[in-house]
Amino acid sequence: MLALAKVVARLRSEIVVLEGVAATTAVVERAKGVLMAQGDVSADTAYEMLLGRASERGRTLLEECWILLGRMNAGPPPAHAPTAPPPATTVSGTEPATPAAGAGRHLAGGAALRPLLARLADGLTTARGGDDVAELLRTVLGGDAGVDAVMIFSLTSAGSLELTGCAGTGEELAEQWRHVPPLSGIAAHEAIAGGRALWLEDPAEDALRYLLIADPQHRWPSRAWIPVPSDGPATAAIGFLRAQPGPFTAATRALLRRAARLCAGPLGPPERPRDAGAEGPRDGVDVTSVQRVLDALAGPAILLTPLRSKAGEVEDFRIDAAAPESVDVAGRSGKELVGRRVLETYPTVVGTALWEGYLEALTTGTGYEGEPFTYEEVVAGVPRRSVYSVRASRLGDRLVVSWIRHDTGEREARRLADMQRLGTLGWGDWNLATGSVSWSDQMYTIFGRDPRDGPMTLEELSRHLLPDDLPAAAAAVERLLTEGEAVDQPFRIATGHSVRHLRFVAEAQTDADGAPVEVHGFFQDLSAQRGAELALLESERAVLLQRGMLQAERALAARLQETLLPVPEQSMELAGLCIDVAYVPVDRGINVSGDWYSAIELPDASALFVVGDVAGHGLAAVGTMAQLRFTAKGMTITGSPLPDVLRRLNTLLLHTASDPSGSTTATMVMARYQPWDRRLTWVRAGHLPPLLVRGDRADFLEQPAGALLGASFDASYGQAVIDLLPGDRLLFYTDGLVEEPGEALDVGLDRLAADTVRLLREGRGETLARTLAAMRPGNRDDICVLDILVPDDR
Repeated sequence: MLALAKVVARLRSEIVVLEGVAATTAVVERAKGVLMAQGDVSADTAYEMLLGRASERGRTLLEECWILLGRMNAGPPPAHAPTAPPPATTVSGTEPATPAAGAGRHLAGGAALRPLLARLADGLTTARGGDDVAELLRTVLGGDAGVDAVMIFSLTSAGSLELTGCAGTGEELAEQWRHVPPLSGIAAHEAIAGGRALWLEDPAEDALRYLLIADPQHRWPSRAWIPVPSDGPATAAIGFLRAQPGPFTAATRALLRRAARLCAGPLGPPERPRDAGAEGPRDGVDVTSVQRVLDALAGPAILLTPLRSKAGEVEDFRIDAAAPESVDVAGRSGKELVGRRVLETYPTVVGTALWEGYLEALTTGTGYEGEPFTYEEVVAGVPRRSVYSVRASRLGDRLVVSWIRHDTGEREARRLADMQRLGTLGWGDWNLATGSVSWSDQMYTIFGRDPRDGPMTLEELSRHLLPDDLPAAAAAVERLLTEGEAVDQPFRIATGHSVRHLRFVAEAQTDADGAPVEVHGFFQDLSAQRGAELALLESERAVLLQRGMLQAERALAARLQETLLPVPEQSMELAGLCIDVAYVPVDRGINVSGDWYSAIELPDASALFVVGDVAGHGLAAVGTMAQLRFTAKGMTITGSPLPDVLRRLNTLLLHTASDPSGSTTATMVMARYQPWDRRLTWVRAGHLPPLLVRGDRADFLEQPAGALLGASFDASYGQAVIDLLPGDRLLFYTDGLVEEPGEALDVGLDRLAADTVRLLREGRGETLARTLAAMRPGNRDDICVLDILVPDDR
């Protein structure tokens, strides 16, 4: 009782001292606020000004503060008193303040800011806590700056944010944001870390970078987060939230910055913990080093420093270091324990064997290891009790204390319940001798049974099984009960309107004669897993069916393509030209594309050459290819000009597209060769240009106008004419010969020209088309090449 009485008396005396310090601090802070508002100076500068004035006039700091406040309360100076012009208001040191519209419309300059700041400084002297500061900011700045809500966040040692004050947000939102983990995308955290103000004035843009505080988010379309100045890195930030949209004016920004500066005193770093500056034992023990050691421990441990009276008696112990896993009965852990006194925090320890063991270990240096004891503490009106075994060893003139907490049954039971719920498992015990049965809570969920009906015996379980599963399950249970054989049996049960797939795993405990006397086992609900398996099986069947249909379609399309587009095995002659054809289908996938060619002699002894490519694959592409190929041949044979042929083919595709959206398209290049004058007339519809090889040069022909077929009713087509010379070579081809994924088309065209010249120099002209096609292994699209050679006259 004497020890506890000393604690109470000391706490009362400390409260009196703190009240006096608070009263003195309030006067000093109020005087600092007046100077800050009048001279536009920082809190530190205002404090230095007060100290300087007090020293010059031979007064104490408190006297100088009272005199300054008395003059301010006496009213404005006489009319004849000269006044200095107000300093220009700037934002960030560079932006001149200008009259603002809307919120802050009365803030025309520094003179307009002073009354508001003076009023704010006066109110801060009586503010107690962050909520008072937030409410004062909202009240003073609401009309002129348009501030509707204020939130104040402070940075903890762990890097998280704590809401230390708020006003105008509502209790639900404040509680939601009471603790903010160290996450990215938090504007307040970024303002503190960067030491700069953030002006969020575009909700749509800001929402992409930050997690906006509001429900809904557009509740405050403009908001500012300003760090509170301090001697070192900022540890707090004030959020000014406005219901008015639009940017903050220069004057409003200046006002909010100065308001945050005024709050540096009330919101500054907290006073040092009690006893933090008290001189500890001079035993050479480095508390910082001990803390580093404790940080690496896996169990609970703390460092106790004795607090002695003037007579040298130990009056209390203070926790100066703690391991991260040090948790007391109230749930306080790690760094939360550092700085606490033992008798203040755990008053019922005094006079116990634990307290005496601490004193004996400190005095004699003999390690203390106590018997398990029960400690009870009332937290928020609820008694909490735990059983501990404590050990203490002396380190210098301090104690290192570790403990074991024995009451882990409740926590383990909670973990077991979570495991059963997450794994859809239920445990059961059946005592065959007494007939008693015990179930875990999850068993009632699995069987859809009311807990008030109690658990079922193994014999009763058979009533819930589906008839088809009953024989196998009954045989397994019989082996379990008669022979003691462990079972792992799946079966189905009917519960309400559904059927559940269960797994029963159990083993029997036998007596000395080998007869089963108790059964332990679990049931697992596999309904979700079984449903997923059935869905996967059905999906596999659908995939196999679809694959078979696609393979059949490919075979049919390939046969149609071979029938409609025979590829000659050797070169052929047409209108005095040597023609070589190469066709290489895509070497992967199950679809057939619509690449095609045509080389025929016309009634007037001229020749028609066509190469085309239909968008898409499969039967639809082959059908469109056949339609274009035969229609083009028919119209050309009847004497239609080549541009007219393309126009009619374009109209044909637009009106007969198999796709309901009418998106079937195709590219084509068509040429007519007159052998009597070696003139080639050609047209194109979105196709790649032919390659002309003349001598040692390979050049692509200049392309006439021509959009791809099936794209537009307004498409127009032109034609080009070129006179071929003996020895010329002309290549028509599809895009599969030049295109590569992720590569510009010009690169592929340049490669084709270079390869063609090289092959001709190597004397491989007879198989040019097939060689070019073979040089593209792993092609992603069909390749069709038509090689036309004008023979020499000799």
